[in-house]
Amino acid sequence: MSNEIGVRAVERAIAILDVLAQGGSRTGAEIARELHVHRSTALRLLGTLERHALVERDQRTARYRLGRRLPQLASVVTGEFDLRFVARPVCERLAAAVGETATLDVLVGDVIVPVEQATASTSVVSVNWLGRRTPVHCTASGKVIAAFGKDTVRDRLLSLPLDRVTPNTITDRAKLEAQLEEARQTGVARTHEELEVGLDAIAAPVYGVDGEVVAALDVSGPSHRLRNRPDLDRLTREGAADLSRRLGYRGKRPETSAP
Repeated sequence: MSNEIGVRAVERAIAILDVLAQGGSRTGAEIARELHVHRSTALRLLGTLERHALVERDQRTARYRLGRRLPQLASVVTGEFDLRFVARPVCERLAAAVGETATLDVLVGDVIVPVEQATASTSVVSVNWLGRRTPVHCTASGKVIAAFGKDTVRDRLLSLPLDRVTPNTITDRAKLEAQLEEARQTGVARTHEELEVGLDAIAAPVYGVDGEVVAALDVSGPSHRLRNRPDLDRLTREGAADLSRRLGYRGKRPETSAP
């Protein structure tokens, strides 16, 4: 019964947002009439939405309108959608060129999350990485984002626990920092069986129009297939550079982000 009440409350809250999205503003009484609920029920829901900035109340007129947080949430969804849409053909082209799996990875909080993926038809391994959260320190994409990101982001990520995921995981901060410095010199970061035994990866940074790192383009596959592949560095860098150009990057980075 409590679950049903909770679902009903959510549905009514969504209905309030739909009403306010029709334009103009409404009083609590007007919203209650449109939803066919008691005024106290409408006001209680409006109070919850207001606390989360999903609606705003005019103190003078006591009328409600959509809140300032909604555009912020919408911009996140739109930004990720645009990034995935632009990245899709780049991932497909890179996957076909290297014969492995190419993913577009972003930093969400303190973990790496793949948001787009393409797998070559010739790949012997097909793993769905989309949405899978992985640690920064044992992923090629995480190392790239830490290496080329802002100093504040790098310092925060380096302060995280360096848990041993496999016998090859780098758990020493000095060694990890050395790898980040190497990545800045070569333009790519690599992992050798650090996230999963038998899995290697290489990644390059993707820049947005403002010159900040927004993602990493990653190639992963069986360790024995990714070894002795000098073309992987070039192809991965070229793919990331192509995607960066598509996102509006023109080769200039802010001074504060320089390594």
